Amino acid sequence: MIQLFLDKLWLEKGLSDNTLQAYRTDLSWLEHYLQSNHKTLNQATESDLADALAKRAKTTSTRTRARWLSAIKSYYGFALRERLTDTDPTLNLENIKLGRYIPYALSEKQIEKLLAQPDLETEIGLRDRAMLELCYASGLRVSELIGLELSQMDIRRGLVQIIGKGNKERLIPMGEMAQNAILVYLNDARPAMQSRPSSDSVFLNRRGQGMTRQAFWYRIRFYANQAGIFAPVTPHSLRHAFATHLLNHGADLRSLQLLLGHSDLSTTQIYTAVAKERLKQIHHLHHPRG
Repeated sequence: MIQLFLDKLWLEKGLSDNTLQAYRTDLSWLEHYLQSNHKTLNQATESDLADALAKRAKTTSTRTRARWLSAIKSYYGFALRERLTDTDPTLNLENIKLGRYIPYALSEKQIEKLLAQPDLETEIGLRDRAMLELCYASGLRVSELIGLELSQMDIRRGLVQIIGKGNKERLIPMGEMAQNAILVYLNDARPAMQSRPSSDSVFLNRRGQGMTRQAFWYRIRFYANQAGIFAPVTPHSLRHAFATHLLNHGADLRSLQLLLGHSDLSTTQIYTAVAKERLKQIHHLHHPRG
């Protein structure tokens, strides 16, 4: 039943594979919890779900619990529509309020140090440099970066075609530095990394297969340590840096929204909280006592 729900959710909302997998994990946990009390998902009461949420509160973050509650609310809405249950046991469960999330953004100097770390004398170094440059230059989500296929790259025009959340398509400029790094990687490193049958993925691992999220996360942490950056650096840190640095240099929120692939401008607005440098410059230039 969980799979049927996820299939319908994908068709109706076009959620990403990562979100669907998270929902699957959340609902499977609840299913096992209820089984220990000799109940099924469709027999759960409001009290059962409140107890389950209280148990989750002992071992998970507020953000994880909020996602968990969203998953089960969606499921029971589906179960009610499909007449698998007569009542919605989540109806009186209050949503979990999240504090405003302010992303950590690397400074421009930190980014320069990070990008300088890969060893350009090796195939792996050329690949990593291309991935880092493209991620920072285009603000790609890590799933978009590792999922890139050769057909999505227009190197001559310096554009990358992205199919993002909700299957929304966007064309993003990659910038001259990333363009050059990708050209070098494609010409000098990728052919030697290919296996048979060859993969269509742009970025390959040592076995000639597409890179994974975990592998790229590991590579970024490795280079961050090499560069002496001990703040928490993840693939998403480069996306945050992309957005913040664009705002610092005068980009407007609407343009940034399109580049990031946000459906709601309010999601993009979180970056205004970290674009302090730009605000300081405006104050200095325009305030009488700046």
